[in-house]
Amino acid sequence: HGNKGVISKIMPASDMPYMPDGTIVDVIISPLSVLARMNLGQLLETNLGLAAKKLNIKIALPVFEKIEEKRIVEKLEEAGLPVSGKTMLFDGKTGKPFEEEIVVGIGYILKLIHMVEDKTHARSTGPYSLVTQQPLGGKAQMGGQRLGEMEVWALESHRAAHVLQEMLTIKSDDVVGRAKAFESIVKGVDIPASSVPESFKVLVKELQALGLNIFPVGVVTAKPPTAVASDVKEEEQVKKEAEELAVQSGEEVVVEEQSSQVPAPEDEQVKVGEA
Repeated sequence: HGNKGVISKIMPASDMPYMPDGTIVDVIISPLSVLARMNLGQLLETNLGLAAKKLNIKIALPVFEKIEEKRIVEKLEEAGLPVSGKTMLFDGKTGKPFEEEIVVGIGYILKLIHMVEDKTHARSTGPYSLVTQQPLGGKAQMGGQRLGEMEVWALESHRAAHVLQEMLTIKSDDVVGRAKAFESIVKGVDIPASSVPESFKVLVKELQALGLNIFPVGVVTAKPPTAVASDVKEEEQVKKEAEELAVQSGEEVVVEEQSSQVPAPEDEQVKVGEA
């Protein structure tokens, strides 16, 4: 099970819960940490450890070896302990018993090798990813602090709109915006508004690879309704269809001609859709 429990509370030894015989609990592990991690073995080890101490015996269980639950129950009964493995605990602050019985026992708790001192990291500028233009990740690569989905949700819940705007643009992958921001800081002027993040451009390119295109709001694009005609009559028919479509929609549509002729001056050109 790997000791995946989560410490639910840290308090002075004088305030820690204690058992009916006065034994103080060393570690408080949250029961909520068991649901997702499925470390039920940690609870069974706790029950078996308490029974072994009461019986003054040692139990050797190889790694990845299974043990039937009824054998643990037998040891608890032999030691005169409740089959549920639960015990009444008393609040160290008030001396009053808790409402419900709690699983109490003995188990191995190992300290992780991960220490905060080794993980402390900060960066001002550093390397960026070539594709997304976002800062790299990890202390070894002089990466930036990751702002994941849940961190964004936390900022949204506090209505920190300006912090989010800054974190997701000029502090991340807004290439133009971060250059302008640096220039503004050097000059001592206000930082201008940010532009489109590079990650959005990457998304657009991926959609284009799937055959989908994205246009900004308000941009009117026109495309010949059929393929380029090889016959003069078919070309005229295509132009006529485009003109009728433009008149019906009331939009300005420019039909490109597949010819090598030099375009007429601007004042002589006729725009399709104008009366």
